[in-house]
Amino acid sequence: MSKFDLKMPKMGESITEGTIINWLVAEGEAFEEGDIILEVATDKVDNEVPAPSSGILVKTMYKAKDVVLVGEVIAILEVSEESKQKKESSQDDKKEVKKEKKTFKRRQPLVASAEKFNVSNSNTFFSPLIIEIAKTHHISFEELARIPVTGLDGRLRKSDVFQYIEDGRSYKFAQPITQDPTVYRIPQLTFDKGKGKVIEMDRMRQMIADHMVYSKHTSPHVTAYVEADLTNMVNWRNANKVAFQEKYGERLTFTPLFVEAVAKAIKDFPNINASVDGSNIIVKEDINVGMATALPSGNLIVPVVKNADTKDLKTLAENVNALAEKARENKLVGDDIKGSTFTISNVGTFGSVMGTPIINQPEVAILALGIIKKRPEVITTEKGDEIAIRSMMYLSLSFDHRVVDGFLGGSFVRRVADYFEQFDVDRKI
Repeated sequence: MSKFDLKMPKMGESITEGTIINWLVAEGEAFEEGDIILEVATDKVDNEVPAPSSGILVKTMYKAKDVVLVGEVIAILEVSEESKQKKESSQDDKKEVKKEKKTFKRRQPLVASAEKFNVSNSNTFFSPLIIEIAKTHHISFEELARIPVTGLDGRLRKSDVFQYIEDGRSYKFAQPITQDPTVYRIPQLTFDKGKGKVIEMDRMRQMIADHMVYSKHTSPHVTAYVEADLTNMVNWRNANKVAFQEKYGERLTFTPLFVEAVAKAIKDFPNINASVDGSNIIVKEDINVGMATALPSGNLIVPVVKNADTKDLKTLAENVNALAEKARENKLVGDDIKGSTFTISNVGTFGSVMGTPIINQPEVAILALGIIKKRPEVITTEKGDEIAIRSMMYLSLSFDHRVVDGFLGGSFVRRVADYFEQFDVDRKI
């Protein structure tokens, strides 16, 4: 018998590291050739590592949940000399990783905290493959932790997740529950849902529901509010809307004026025009403004005005009107609703004074525009303070507090309001 170095195997062309899920053979235990010694997860698939020959596991170099580079020694085995020579020869032919340790940063294992919610599976370590499936289906950590498991030592397997999805995701809207006895627990109540007409969600409504729940679980939402005086904008639009339509053949609604001001504010504060990728923030080069729009069915969709910062008011009006008409006629195509980098929701069209919108993932902020309402306001004139009738609006910006702090969020929404208030009443169409 002689010592043999068991190394982290290469499990794909682009795979540079793997996460040890668990050891199936303990130190000092014997194994037969082909026995599974450990399970390893990558960002693409879970793998089982078999024993190269019969022997004994002398020492493990890493623990479960450690992230290890391909080619690193993960265990010391004691095998026959013949098996050792055969295996080392095979490994020498396949060496592809030599000095990668300095060029790759180790990732922290993805672990959901079991102290924050009740779980069905006792092991709350989720492999990269499980995380990727959860992202695709908008499944939160809380929901993952409630899925019944069949894996060894309470490990959640791919088949468990797919079976749970097929069964209808019974824990989709379950509330987090603290395990700390000193903290108030949300009671597990059985509600009487009552009797009435049962309406099955259509596919779009299910997608919207999943997207909204995923967004709330993903982004810590904070909302900032400001008030804006739109009197100048309202007066200018009312005075020019007929002439605008006669000249360009397009209706002049408030939406292109809003999109124009938002695009200008985004150029002033480009970090609001971003998305999150793990520990990285991607600040977008293009400014594509999405417009949350209600379809005839009542479902919500977000058509996108591409490169809004580069277009004049005529072109913005053309884009907005065309997208709105397509939405009313259910003729929006894939390209019409892709690529938004920032979204506005005009809740004022429904008579709402203000709103607290949910972020349109993967963006980091969304702006709700309330109803334009005439109110008596105190204004400063050359004669001093006076009371006047002004057209006022509340703006509310929901932002992702992981990457947008109060200063950026508050400054941005204030800048949008400033552009509304400073509208040029002498502007030519």
